Amino acid sequence: MKTMQMLAALSLLAAMPAFAQQAPAAAEQAWKYQAKRLARADVDALLAQPDKVTVLDVRRPDELTAKGGFPVYLNIQAKEVEKNLAYIPRDRVIVTVSNHAGRAGAVADLLAARGFHVARATGAEDYAAQGGTITRWQAPAKP
Repeated sequence: MKTMQMLAALSLLAAMPAFAQQAPAAAEQAWKYQAKRLARADVDALLAQPDKVTVLDVRRPDELTAKGGFPVYLNIQAKEVEKNLAYIPRDRVIVTVSNHAGRAGAVADLLAARGFHVARATGAEDYAAQGGTITRWQAPAKP
């Protein structure tokens, strides 16, 4: 019950303009993953070396089309990653991506535990909010 009350209070605070600016700090404090979050500058530095990095986007396809993402990525939904480890390159640095890095953090920890070289986790929406350029796709028109 205490958790539900806390969540309700947090959602009220996030809705209030005076407290909205504090939301990222609160989210940062609640980070529970060993993998650290990447800031925009860190992501840009990794993306500048495309032959050394793999962007693993763990969101659903509908999230990718609705929110956008990085121009080149491997998409395996978070719940499917463990079953598909063979498809993730081991010779590259992995950057995991979700909307706000929550699922990306969990997947980054999983991959690190399985011996992958994980740079860290990032959120596509967080990256865009920090001034990063996100690619948006449109579904093809139905014939």
